[in-house]
Amino acid sequence: MQFMLLFSRQGKLRLQKWYVPLSDKEKKKITRELVQTVLARKPKMCSFLEWRDLKIVYKRYASLYFCCAIEDQDNELITLEIIHRYVELLDKYFGSVCELDIIFNFEKAYFILDEFLLGGEAQETSKKNVLKAIEQADLLQENLDFQIRLLPGMISGLLTVESVAVSVPVALVINLIPSERGFILHVLSFWSLDQTKTKLI
Repeated sequence: MQFMLLFSRQGKLRLQKWYVPLSDKEKKKITRELVQTVLARKPKMCSFLEWRDLKIVYKRYASLYFCCAIEDQDNELITLEIIHRYVELLDKYFGSVCELDIIFNFEKAYFILDEFLLGGEAQETSKKNVLKAIEQADLLQENLDFQIRLLPGMISGLLTVESVAVSVPVALVINLIPSERGFILHVLSFWSLDQTKTKLI
């Protein structure tokens, strides 16, 4: 698979995943052309079409179009099944997924896709295993959010070394993306241990 696009009946792009290196300009051009082409097709027309040197496989679910580009030798029916499996995963996670779920929880939609596809190929065909990985990630995020709520107290208690007070904007730290917040918590934890050892010595 070269790329996957999700867009609405109004032509609004909701999700895009590219598995080939292209410039932003080329991506926008491809997206615009494909959205116009697919939306112009009638409902009873075939879900496969030839486009440039690729084959386009698409399927509409409610108000969303799922569109994939594959190479000429790839199997269209398998690609159609991949699209359907991704929709099933979204349904299982969100409970009858709709366009608003993708809009307001796009990071979850990307995470599910990344657990399912790797480099444009299906890496995990078991819905159970994919959903289990997502549940574990959600649990990890909940634990991290709980630690973040404790972060202001940790900062005030940890970021004072002898007579030197280190000022850290707590609001800025809390608004960081999860990976950055996790890194800060990790550093603070080791700093706390280091300070404790120093006092004991």
